[in-house]
Amino acid sequence: MIDSTTSSAPNASMDITGFGSQLRSAPEKTQLQLIQQLADPSEAGLDILMEFLIERRSGPATVAIGKAYQMLFQSDSPKAAEFLNTHFPTGVVPLRSERGIDYLPLQKMLAAQDFQEADRLTLQLMCELAGASAVQRKWLYFTEVDNFPIPDLQTLDHLWGVYSEGKFGFSVQREIWLSLGKNWDKLWPKINWKAGNNWTRYPQGFTWDLSAPKGHLPLTNQLRGVRVMAKLLTHPAWEARPDREG
Repeated sequence: MIDSTTSSAPNASMDITGFGSQLRSAPEKTQLQLIQQLADPSEAGLDILMEFLIERRSGPATVAIGKAYQMLFQSDSPKAAEFLNTHFPTGVVPLRSERGIDYLPLQKMLAAQDFQEADRLTLQLMCELAGASAVQRKWLYFTEVDNFPIPDLQTLDHLWGVYSEGKFGFSVQREIWLSLGKNWDKLWPKINWKAGNNWTRYPQGFTWDLSAPKGHLPLTNQLRGVRVMAKLLTHPAWEARPDREG
């Protein structure tokens, strides 16, 4: 639990060293709360976030690391911008691709919490993975998903998870689907893609922020049938996923 010394963003009179120490040692849920309190654009708060990222840069990108990066990314501070450009020019999530696809624009969109545009870009990137025909038609055949390289699909999923506090991503949707006994009729309302007999209308019916239910995003193929979704959730990427936090 956060004590009274961390009830507000840090200021000049606060024990900055103590705050940074608490951030480093706290459970991830508490880390997210502490990082959120550093939204105040004070130099002291930014310094704590920068120190936290530097200390964790050799480890896996967790949701706490993603949150810290996001806070700095959205800051108006020239110092924060210089720090990110110097130490994290491609973000905090490794952008692995076997097809030479550039995932940096998606990383920046998700860091900016522009989930609607990030969702559109995700579909575009998956079409690039599928090939020229899919790029031209702007949607996927379910058979094309089988050929998605494992590193690419893991990269897409990791980006969504890290910048959504663990709420969004294909692996999150898969976990929910499995918990429901692989029942699609139960999955759709659980992630708010359907209410009763009515499919959620795109785009106005969807929730494009973190108030959405877990697993709500990404939309993959804009609800073009269950087969694409089934292929995504049973892809070998999830069995081969490397151990990581977040």
